[in-house]
Amino acid sequence: MNTDSLRPELRWAIEAARNKKAAAVTLLDLSELGAFTDAFLLCTGFSPRQVQAISDEIEEQLSHHGVRLAHREGYESAEWVLLDYGGFIVHIFSERARLFYDLERLWRAAQQIQIPDVVVPGAAEP
Repeated sequence: MNTDSLRPELRWAIEAARNKKAAAVTLLDLSELGAFTDAFLLCTGFSPRQVQAISDEIEEQLSHHGVRLAHREGYESAEWVLLDYGGFIVHIFSERARLFYDLERLWRAAQQIQIPDVVVPGAAEP
């Protein structure tokens, strides 16, 4: 599965996260697992403000396309923001929370799609 074959709302959420420089953007396809949702979109922010900015951008872009947010949790603490869109759930983590909760391990039976990080022109390679 590649991002071109994803539902538009997932592509919009991925692009919104990448617009705010979210790191380690990963999609877990839960559709074959009989889970309560079809997909998890995971990403990492490096400060509370970035976590909130990623959340704001995803909400704004999806709302612009008529996709309604069912539920939001964790925005104020900005350690782990959860955006529930029914058919998929976005998890925006701080680095520490992402390592601690390790949803990729908990949902290891799901197909994973790694989305490349945004490359900043002129930035030094690690």
